[in-house]
Parts: sequence; structure tokens; C-alpha cells
Amino acid sequence: MNRRFERSETPLAGLSVLQRAPIGDHRGFLERLFDADELKALTAGKAIAQVNRTLTVKRGSVRGMHFQHPPHTEVKFVTCLRGEVYDVAVDVRRGSPTFLRWHGETLAANDQKTLVIPEGFAHGFQTLAENCELLYFHTASYRADAEGALNARDPKLGIRWPEVITELSSRDESHPMLTGDFAGIVL
Repeated sequence: MNRRFERSETPLAGLSVLQRAPIGDHRGFLERLFDADELKALTAGKAIAQVNRTLTVKRGSVRGMHFQHPPHTEVKFVTCLRGEVYDVAVDVRRGSPTFLRWHGETLAANDQKTLVIPEGFAHGFQTLAENCELLYFHTASYRADAEGALNARDPKLGIRWPEVITELSSRDESHPMLTGDFAGIVL
């Protein structure tokens, strides 16, 4: 990485955090959110195919835990533009030594951090403030027929959300709990 990005690893192989380094003066700053050349090792050589922005109004809301099945798996770069969130990734890679383990990172508008979620991970977040905005860069476009999800309240995952869940969409609430037959996805 160069002086614009510093990468740190998490306990889950491939899941990492980028610390961005804005350049500023009395007028403000310039901050690079993504650089295809510098970050190509993290995208597995794939181009960014889709950019999405979310706004979640109520504190304590949870969105997730979503992923896409092959061949539409994706790398996600998640940045908080406004507010603060607890961002969680769960390893769903079949055969991974950290299969179904999760890792959470707090992302805030003023911390210059991006969570890099590799292929084979489910993703979700909880808002820790009102009116949270996230920006996502994806290496694959959304495909409804490839969508997979875990239930954010699943006791088998044991995600320790920092706050009581105040909002969860009916769609996310309806994702089934894990059973013994879930073997993960093959990349």
C-alpha cells in the first residue's frame, strides 16, 4: 500500500481494514476512497461493477447478513459517510478454518476506515447513531437469483450486536436460522 491506504488484517483471513490518509490544508481535504491499481490485490483482479449508498434512519437498526452465491460472489469495500455503524462480516466459505466465525468493526464518518469484505463472506451492520450513510463498492452487480443470507439474530452465529436491535426488515427477519446442512459456499 502507499501513503493513501494502510491495510490491517483481522482474525478472519482475507477480511481487512483500510485506513485512508486524506491530504488536507486550510480549505479542507481530498480523500481517496478507492484506487483500482493500488487495491487490485484485494479485488482478485475484478473491476468495480456497482456502487451503492444506503441511508438507515433509526439508531439500533440492523441490515443484513447478505452474500451472493457463485459465480456472482463479490468483494465489498464499505465506508461510513455519515454517523457510526458496527459492521460485521461472517465467513461462509466452505472448508475455511474460520467457517461461520464473525468479525465486527466500528466504522464512523470521521475515522477514514473502509472494511474490505472478500468473496465468501456474509455482511451486515448495526447503526450506532441516527441517519447513517454507507457507501459500498462491489466487484459484482446484485443478482436476486444469486442472493444468500443469514439471520442476524441466529444464535449459532452468536453475533454480539452492541445495541438492542430496534429495526430489522421483515425480509431480513425471515432469513432462516442455520441448520446442520448449511455447508457454506464453494469459491
